[in-house]
Amino acid sequence: MASAVETLIRKAVTPAILKVAEFNRDRMEAPNGPHPFVTGPHTPMTEEKTLETLTVTGNIPVQLDGRYLRIGPNPMKPNLANHHWFIGDGMVHGVRIKDGKALWYKNRWLRSNAVSAELGEPPAPGARNPLTDNANTNVMGYAGKIWGLVEAGGFPVELGPDLETVAHNPFENTLSTSFTAHPHLDPETGELHAICYSGPDQNIIRHVVIGKDGRVRREEPIRVKHGPMIHDCMITANYVIILDLPITFSMKLLLAGHAFPYAWNPAHEARVGLLPREGKDADVIWCKVDPCAVFHPANAYETPDGKVIMDVCAHDTMFATSRVGPDSKSCPLERWTIDEVAQTVDRKVVDAESQEFPRPDERFIGKPYRYAFTTALPKDYLFQHGADTRLFRHDLQDGTRQVHDFGPERHPGEFVFVPRNVNAQEGDGWLMGFVINMANETTDYVILDAMDFEGAPVASVHIPHRVPPGFHGNWVAA
Repeated sequence: MASAVETLIRKAVTPAILKVAEFNRDRMEAPNGPHPFVTGPHTPMTEEKTLETLTVTGNIPVQLDGRYLRIGPNPMKPNLANHHWFIGDGMVHGVRIKDGKALWYKNRWLRSNAVSAELGEPPAPGARNPLTDNANTNVMGYAGKIWGLVEAGGFPVELGPDLETVAHNPFENTLSTSFTAHPHLDPETGELHAICYSGPDQNIIRHVVIGKDGRVRREEPIRVKHGPMIHDCMITANYVIILDLPITFSMKLLLAGHAFPYAWNPAHEARVGLLPREGKDADVIWCKVDPCAVFHPANAYETPDGKVIMDVCAHDTMFATSRVGPDSKSCPLERWTIDEVAQTVDRKVVDAESQEFPRPDERFIGKPYRYAFTTALPKDYLFQHGADTRLFRHDLQDGTRQVHDFGPERHPGEFVFVPRNVNAQEGDGWLMGFVINMANETTDYVILDAMDFEGAPVASVHIPHRVPPGFHGNWVAA
């Protein structure tokens, strides 16, 4: 952990570095041609809407009572010279479902200071992290509240039932610094586990546990090098799994003015850490893995012989050349066998096609499981060149894959699994998410029967405008 002297030096140096970065940022020139993440399907929305008359095809299951929410970047005034997809102003989109009806669709910017100023509003209440107050990566319900989340330097943003920004809320002021975009709910304890990092602090990440009361109960520092970007983690019965892989903070990019200062770093050793749930830094078991980039694991669990199994979407590289968004060329679904005794990771390809946004039946997080649902990626895997039209359903027990294809020019994002009821067998429920129709610039909120994956949608709620591609979302039950 950093000494008091190191902390003082960092506090003194960081403002000077940020001033240099801002100076150079203002002098960057926009590239020739359209920016791929503010044009085409990524063209930002320019207003907040409330739609209470929505056309529905099919029948919305009457068991569903809640909100489907999904968040993503929607920049108000992007600087085309240095805009990166990951930094746009956060906007949440939601559909309220009750009694077999779609009551409304709404979209709202999360009120960062910059967004509030642009809209002519007073700042939203609550504490701010000096690095950023923009949350644009995930949205979830926990401890009776809705939270907008981001990593690397931001606090959570509390949202109200109509998606309005209530406050910037570091878990009732119990969080010391940054959180993550990907906490994971332990279905046994009801707690949230997260691995968190903060951009300027290149030597420390933290295991953070949020109790069922919505307050931090554990914040344990873990030593690292180079400032790795750790987008996600996973849990098992006994461990929190740390993905310390070769995307790291780049001071060179920051000083040059780039708004997203992370890049592929071949000099950074790729490794996976097994942290005992209540363990300390010295207790982490570090296991070497071949270099790759993982944004999202599907799930993980322990085997009777003491190994850990984790399924991930593994990119060959990431941010190796592009300064505007993802640039890997392949991202297969892989099964990793982590051997804590040998301190090795054995990688096996489950499905060689590129895919992302893996989601399981989350009642089985940390436990042996059977099904994983993913979103197919284009063959050249460049998000800015369009999107695929397919979802995959992997039966990891039988080793089979089913495909749901929405058809030409219809592009799904991440789909979320919702069980039919609390006692339903694994995989018995619905999948839901947004599907963009680029032929007519509209969007459908689609509900699939997960047990009839290749069949027609159970219901489609038609939204008469294009919802730009985003990142993550969840079903928040009423």
